[in-house]
Amino acid sequence: MKISLGPLQYFWRKSEVMDFYREAANWPVDVFYLGETVCSKRREMRLKDWLELGAILADQGREVVLSTLALVEAESELAALQRLVDNQRFAVEANDLSSVQLCRERGVPFVGGPTLNIYNHETLALLQRSGLTRLVLGVDQGAPQLEALQRQAQLAGHDFPELEIQGWGRLPLAYSARCFTARAHDVPKDDCGFCCLEYPDGLPVSTREGQPFLTLNGIQVQSTACGDLGPELNELAVLGVDIVRVAPQREGTGAVVQRFAEALSQGRTAPRHGDCNGYWHGGAGMAQISPTAISMQVPGA
Repeated sequence: MKISLGPLQYFWRKSEVMDFYREAANWPVDVFYLGETVCSKRREMRLKDWLELGAILADQGREVVLSTLALVEAESELAALQRLVDNQRFAVEANDLSSVQLCRERGVPFVGGPTLNIYNHETLALLQRSGLTRLVLGVDQGAPQLEALQRQAQLAGHDFPELEIQGWGRLPLAYSARCFTARAHDVPKDDCGFCCLEYPDGLPVSTREGQPFLTLNGIQVQSTACGDLGPELNELAVLGVDIVRVAPQREGTGAVVQRFAEALSQGRTAPRHGDCNGYWHGGAGMAQISPTAISMQVPGA
Protein backbone atom coordinates (compact mmCIF):
# COMPACT_ATOMS: atom_id res chain seq x y z
CA MET A 1 0.00 0.00 0.00
CA LYS A 2 1.31 3.44 -0.94
CA ILE A 3 1.00 6.72 0.95
CA SER A 4 -0.23 9.90 -0.69
CA LEU A 5 -0.23 13.48 0.54
CA GLY A 6 -3.55 15.01 -0.44
CA PRO A 7 -3.96 18.53 -1.84
CA LEU A 8 -3.50 21.40 0.59
CA GLN A 9 -6.99 22.49 1.61
CA TYR A 10 -6.07 25.63 3.56
CA PHE A 11 -4.83 29.05 2.46
CA TRP A 12 -1.19 29.66 3.32
CA ARG A 13 1.34 32.22 2.17
CA LYS A 14 3.44 31.07 -0.78
CA SER A 15 6.57 30.95 1.36
CA GLU A 16 4.76 28.74 3.88
CA VAL A 17 3.56 26.40 1.14
CA MET A 18 7.07 26.07 -0.28
CA ASP A 19 8.58 25.46 3.16
CA PHE A 20 5.99 22.78 3.85
CA TYR A 21 6.73 20.88 0.63
CA ARG A 22 10.50 21.22 1.05
CA GLU A 23 10.06 19.36 4.32
CA ALA A 24 7.50 16.94 2.85
CA ALA A 25 9.96 15.97 0.11
CA ASN A 26 11.90 14.11 2.82
CA TRP A 27 8.89 12.12 4.03
CA PRO A 28 8.06 8.57 2.82
CA VAL A 29 5.30 9.81 0.50
CA ASP A 30 4.74 8.06 -2.83
CA VAL A 31 2.13 10.37 -4.39
CA PHE A 32 1.82 14.16 -4.07
CA TYR A 33 -1.43 15.93 -4.96
CA LEU A 34 -0.80 19.60 -5.70
CA GLY A 35 -3.15 22.47 -6.42
CA GLU A 36 -6.06 24.53 -5.13
CA THR A 37 -9.28 22.57 -4.55
CA VAL A 38 -11.33 24.97 -2.41
CA CYS A 39 -11.35 28.60 -3.62
CA SER A 40 -10.14 30.22 -6.85
CA LYS A 41 -9.46 33.49 -4.98
CA ARG A 42 -6.54 31.82 -3.23
CA ARG A 43 -3.81 32.89 -5.64
CA GLU A 44 -0.66 32.84 -3.53
CA MET A 45 0.34 29.79 -5.58
CA ARG A 46 -0.25 30.04 -9.33
CA LEU A 47 -0.36 27.11 -11.74
CA LYS A 48 3.22 27.94 -12.74
CA ASP A 49 4.29 27.59 -9.11
CA TRP A 50 2.54 24.24 -8.71
CA LEU A 51 4.13 22.97 -11.92
CA GLU A 52 7.60 24.01 -10.78
CA LEU A 53 7.05 22.35 -7.41
CA GLY A 54 5.70 19.25 -9.14
CA ALA A 55 8.79 19.06 -11.34
CA ILE A 56 11.06 19.09 -8.29
CA LEU A 57 9.10 16.27 -6.65
CA ALA A 58 8.86 14.25 -9.88
CA ASP A 59 12.62 14.51 -10.35
CA GLN A 60 12.92 12.82 -6.95
CA GLY A 61 10.90 9.88 -8.23
CA ARG A 62 7.54 10.86 -6.71
CA GLU A 63 4.24 10.60 -8.54
CA VAL A 64 2.66 14.05 -8.93
CA VAL A 65 -1.03 14.72 -9.57
CA LEU A 66 -2.58 18.17 -10.09
CA SER A 67 -5.87 18.58 -8.24
CA THR A 68 -8.75 20.70 -9.54
CA LEU A 69 -11.35 22.86 -7.82
CA ALA A 70 -14.27 21.02 -6.26
CA LEU A 71 -16.68 23.78 -7.34
CA VAL A 72 -16.26 25.62 -10.66
CA GLU A 73 -18.49 28.72 -10.81
CA ALA A 74 -17.06 31.17 -13.36
CA GLU A 75 -15.65 31.32 -16.89
CA SER A 76 -12.31 32.45 -15.49
CA GLU A 77 -12.18 29.34 -13.31
CA LEU A 78 -13.01 27.17 -16.32
CA ALA A 79 -10.20 28.77 -18.32
CA ALA A 80 -7.75 28.10 -15.47
CA LEU A 81 -9.01 24.53 -15.33
CA GLN A 82 -8.32 24.10 -19.04
CA ARG A 83 -4.72 25.24 -18.57
CA LEU A 84 -4.30 22.77 -15.72
CA VAL A 85 -5.66 19.84 -17.74
CA ASP A 86 -3.43 20.84 -20.66
CA ASN A 87 -0.25 20.85 -18.55
CA GLN A 88 1.10 17.88 -20.63
CA ARG A 89 3.23 16.43 -17.83
CA PHE A 90 1.26 15.52 -14.73
CA ALA A 91 -1.90 13.52 -14.16
CA VAL A 92 -5.06 15.30 -13.02
CA GLU A 93 -7.34 14.69 -10.06
CA ALA A 94 -10.80 15.66 -11.33
CA ASN A 95 -12.94 16.94 -8.49
CA ASP A 96 -16.00 18.01 -10.46
CA LEU A 97 -17.64 17.06 -13.75
CA SER A 98 -16.22 20.10 -15.58
CA SER A 99 -12.73 18.68 -15.15
CA VAL A 100 -13.98 15.19 -16.07
CA GLN A 101 -15.40 16.56 -19.31
CA LEU A 102 -12.19 18.39 -20.19
CA CYS A 103 -10.10 15.29 -19.50
CA ARG A 104 -12.45 13.16 -21.58
CA GLU A 105 -12.36 15.58 -24.53
CA ARG A 106 -8.56 15.68 -24.47
CA GLY A 107 -8.05 11.97 -23.85
CA VAL A 108 -6.31 12.66 -20.54
CA PRO A 109 -6.58 9.83 -17.97
CA PHE A 110 -7.59 11.17 -14.57
CA VAL A 111 -7.96 10.37 -10.89
CA GLY A 112 -11.57 10.53 -9.75
CA GLY A 113 -11.45 12.85 -6.74
CA PRO A 114 -13.45 12.44 -3.52
CA THR A 115 -15.99 15.14 -4.45
CA LEU A 116 -17.23 13.37 -7.59
CA ASN A 117 -19.71 11.47 -5.38
CA ILE A 118 -19.50 8.04 -7.01
CA TYR A 119 -22.01 5.85 -5.20
CA ASN A 120 -22.85 3.08 -7.70
CA HIS A 121 -21.07 0.90 -10.24
CA GLU A 122 -22.89 2.40 -13.25
CA THR A 123 -21.49 5.85 -12.48
CA LEU A 124 -18.07 4.37 -11.85
CA ALA A 125 -18.13 2.45 -15.15
CA LEU A 126 -19.25 5.58 -17.04
CA LEU A 127 -16.35 7.58 -15.61
CA GLN A 128 -13.91 4.76 -16.33
CA ARG A 129 -14.96 4.92 -19.98
CA SER A 130 -14.21 8.65 -19.81
CA GLY A 131 -10.67 8.02 -18.54
CA LEU A 132 -10.87 7.42 -14.77
CA THR A 133 -7.95 5.21 -13.69
CA ARG A 134 -8.01 5.74 -9.91
CA LEU A 135 -10.91 6.28 -7.53
CA VAL A 136 -10.59 8.35 -4.36
CA LEU A 137 -13.61 7.52 -2.20
CA GLY A 138 -15.47 10.31 -0.44
CA VAL A 139 -14.83 10.41 3.30
CA ASP A 140 -18.47 9.45 3.98
CA GLN A 141 -18.06 6.17 2.09
CA GLY A 142 -16.88 3.49 4.46
CA ALA A 143 -16.30 -0.25 4.32
CA PRO A 144 -19.98 -1.21 3.81
CA GLN A 145 -20.35 1.15 0.83
CA LEU A 146 -17.01 0.09 -0.64
CA GLU A 147 -17.87 -3.60 -0.39
CA ALA A 148 -21.24 -2.98 -2.04
CA LEU A 149 -19.61 -0.99 -4.85
CA GLN A 150 -17.00 -3.67 -5.45
CA ARG A 151 -19.66 -6.40 -5.44
CA GLN A 152 -21.82 -4.50 -7.93
CA ALA A 153 -18.86 -3.96 -10.25
CA GLN A 154 -17.89 -7.63 -10.05
CA LEU A 155 -21.42 -8.83 -10.83
CA ALA A 156 -21.56 -6.47 -13.79
CA GLY A 157 -18.18 -7.71 -15.07
CA HIS A 158 -16.47 -4.34 -14.61
CA ASP A 159 -12.82 -4.03 -13.59
CA PHE A 160 -12.35 -2.02 -10.43
CA PRO A 161 -9.88 0.89 -10.70
CA GLU A 162 -6.96 1.64 -8.42
CA LEU A 163 -8.40 2.64 -5.05
CA GLU A 164 -7.42 5.43 -2.65
CA ILE A 165 -8.94 6.36 0.71
CA GLN A 166 -8.24 9.24 3.10
CA GLY A 167 -6.64 7.72 6.16
CA TRP A 168 -5.89 10.87 8.14
CA GLY A 169 -7.17 14.42 8.39
CA ARG A 170 -10.22 16.56 8.99
CA LEU A 171 -13.18 15.32 6.99
CA PRO A 172 -14.48 17.60 4.19
CA LEU A 173 -18.25 17.58 4.73
CA ALA A 174 -19.76 20.19 2.38
CA TYR A 175 -19.05 22.93 -0.17
CA SER A 176 -21.10 26.02 -0.91
CA ALA A 177 -21.15 28.98 -3.29
CA ARG A 178 -21.08 31.12 -0.13
CA CYS A 179 -17.90 31.68 1.86
CA PHE A 180 -18.42 30.72 5.48
CA THR A 181 -15.20 32.34 6.69
CA ALA A 182 -16.11 35.66 5.05
CA ARG A 183 -19.59 35.42 6.60
CA ALA A 184 -18.02 34.89 10.02
CA HIS A 185 -16.13 38.17 9.47
CA ASP A 186 -19.32 39.87 8.24
CA VAL A 187 -17.76 40.75 4.87
CA PRO A 188 -18.94 39.80 1.34
CA LYS A 189 -17.28 36.91 -0.46
CA ASP A 190 -16.06 39.16 -3.30
CA ASP A 191 -14.39 41.50 -0.79
CA CYS A 192 -13.20 38.94 1.76
CA GLY A 193 -9.76 40.45 2.34
CA PHE A 194 -8.38 36.89 2.13
CA CYS A 195 -9.35 36.36 5.76
CA CYS A 196 -8.70 32.63 5.36
CA LEU A 197 -5.00 33.47 5.78
CA GLU A 198 -5.74 34.08 9.45
CA TYR A 199 -6.75 30.44 9.91
CA PRO A 200 -4.01 28.12 8.62
CA ASP A 201 -5.97 25.07 9.84
CA GLY A 202 -9.45 26.50 9.36
CA LEU A 203 -11.78 28.46 11.66
CA PRO A 204 -13.09 26.26 14.52
CA VAL A 205 -16.80 26.44 15.36
CA SER A 206 -18.31 25.33 18.66
CA THR A 207 -21.85 24.61 19.78
CA ARG A 208 -23.68 26.93 22.18
CA GLU A 209 -22.53 24.62 24.93
CA GLY A 210 -18.91 25.27 23.93
CA GLN A 211 -18.27 21.84 22.42
CA PRO A 212 -16.03 21.70 19.29
CA PHE A 213 -18.28 20.99 16.31
CA LEU A 214 -17.10 22.03 12.82
CA THR A 215 -14.22 23.77 11.05
CA LEU A 216 -14.89 26.50 8.48
CA ASN A 217 -12.46 26.70 5.57
CA GLY A 218 -13.73 29.27 3.08
CA ILE A 219 -16.54 27.68 1.09
CA GLN A 220 -15.76 24.30 2.67
CA VAL A 221 -17.07 22.86 5.93
CA GLN A 222 -14.90 20.28 7.66
CA SER A 223 -15.11 18.20 10.79
CA THR A 224 -13.31 19.46 13.86
CA ALA A 225 -12.05 15.99 14.73
CA CYS A 226 -9.39 14.31 12.63
CA GLY A 227 -10.35 11.06 11.00
CA ASP A 228 -7.76 8.34 11.59
CA LEU A 229 -7.82 4.95 9.90
CA GLY A 230 -4.38 3.88 11.11
CA PRO A 231 -5.83 1.05 13.24
CA GLU A 232 -7.86 -0.06 10.21
CA LEU A 233 -4.91 -0.48 7.84
CA ASN A 234 -5.36 -4.25 7.72
CA GLU A 235 -9.02 -3.80 6.80
CA LEU A 236 -8.07 -1.36 4.05
CA ALA A 237 -5.60 -3.86 2.63
CA VAL A 238 -8.10 -6.72 2.71
CA LEU A 239 -10.58 -4.56 0.79
CA GLY A 240 -8.03 -3.81 -1.91
CA VAL A 241 -7.08 -0.24 -1.02
CA ASP A 242 -3.95 0.67 -2.97
CA ILE A 243 -3.21 4.13 -1.53
CA VAL A 244 -3.90 5.70 1.85
CA ARG A 245 -4.12 9.50 1.81
CA VAL A 246 -2.90 11.89 4.48
CA ALA A 247 -4.49 15.36 4.41
CA PRO A 248 -1.94 18.15 5.08
CA GLN A 249 -2.22 20.22 8.25
CA ARG A 250 -0.04 22.99 9.64
CA GLU A 251 1.59 20.87 12.34
CA GLY A 252 2.31 17.18 12.73
CA THR A 253 1.71 15.94 9.19
CA GLY A 254 5.19 14.48 8.87
CA ALA A 255 4.73 12.47 12.07
CA VAL A 256 1.46 11.05 10.74
CA VAL A 257 3.10 10.03 7.46
CA GLN A 258 5.96 8.39 9.33
CA ARG A 259 3.58 6.50 11.62
CA PHE A 260 1.63 5.13 8.65
CA ALA A 261 4.81 4.27 6.73
CA GLU A 262 6.30 2.34 9.65
CA ALA A 263 3.09 0.40 10.17
CA LEU A 264 2.84 -0.54 6.50
CA SER A 265 6.48 -1.57 6.28
CA GLN A 266 6.08 -3.83 9.30
CA GLY A 267 2.74 -5.32 8.28
CA ARG A 268 0.82 -3.96 11.25
CA THR A 269 -1.72 -1.29 12.08
CA ALA A 270 -0.81 2.20 13.27
CA PRO A 271 -1.76 3.41 16.78
CA ARG A 272 -4.74 5.74 16.83
CA HIS A 273 -4.04 9.45 17.29
CA GLY A 274 -7.11 10.93 15.60
CA ASP A 275 -10.57 11.28 17.10
CA CYS A 276 -13.02 9.66 14.68
CA ASN A 277 -13.52 6.80 12.25
CA GLY A 278 -17.30 6.43 12.29
CA TYR A 279 -17.92 6.77 8.55
CA TRP A 280 -15.57 3.88 7.77
CA HIS A 281 -17.60 1.56 10.00
CA GLY A 282 -20.97 2.74 8.68
CA GLY A 283 -21.73 4.93 11.68
CA ALA A 284 -21.86 8.63 12.48
CA GLY A 285 -18.81 10.38 11.10
CA MET A 286 -17.78 11.91 14.42
CA ALA A 287 -17.91 8.57 16.25
CA GLN A 288 -14.90 6.50 17.24
CA ILE A 289 -15.59 2.80 16.72
CA SER A 290 -13.30 -0.12 17.56
CA PRO A 291 -11.99 -1.66 14.31
CA THR A 292 -12.98 -5.17 13.31
CA ALA A 293 -10.32 -7.67 14.36
CA ILE A 294 -8.59 -9.01 11.25
CA SER A 295 -5.64 -11.29 11.70
CA MET A 296 -4.39 -11.04 8.14
CA GLN A 297 -1.10 -9.28 7.55
CA VAL A 298 -0.90 -6.40 5.12
CA PRO A 299 -0.18 -7.95 1.67
CA GLY A 300 3.26 -7.19 0.32
CA ALA A 301 4.68 -6.21 3.70
